[in-house]
Amino acid sequence: MLGTVKWTLCRLIGGFGLIAAFALSAAEPQAQLHGTWVATKAERDGKAADDVVGHRIAFAGNRFQIHSKDGKLLFAGTFRVTPGAKPSAIDFEHAEGTLKGKSWRGIYVIDGETLTICDNAPDPNKNRPAAFEAKAGSGYVLITFRRSKP
Repeated sequence: MLGTVKWTLCRLIGGFGLIAAFALSAAEPQAQLHGTWVATKAERDGKAADDVVGHRIAFAGNRFQIHSKDGKLLFAGTFRVTPGAKPSAIDFEHAEGTLKGKSWRGIYVIDGETLTICDNAPDPNKNRPAAFEAKAGSGYVLITFRRSKP
C-alpha cells in the first residue's frame, strides 16, 4: 500500500512537472523577445530605410511599443508569436494611434542578441512574408535589431 501511494505521488509530481515544463516552453519563445531592441539596419521595398534605423521596439508580456530614435511613441499594442511556423511568425495588433485596429503580419528570427523581423508594415493588406527579404514592390520591411543593454 505504501509503495502504491509513493508511486502515485511520484506520478502526480512528475505530471505537474511536465505541465509546468510545457507551459514554460510554450511561453519561452515570446519571453525571448522581452526587453528593448534597437534597429541597426532596415530595408523597405528594396531600398534602405534609414528613417527606421535607431527606432526601438520593446516587448513586455504580450505588449509591444515602438519609439522613434528621439523617443516619440510611434506604435503600441499587443503581439503574439507562432514559433512552430517555418519561419516563426509574429503578429502585431495595434491598440493605439493611427493604426488602431490594424495588424502587421510578419516573420522573425532571434540569433543571440540579434532579432530580425520582416513584416507587411508598409502595406498591411499584403500577406505575411515567406522569406527575410523586402524586394521592390513587395510591401514588406526587413529590420535587424540589436538587444539593448538595460
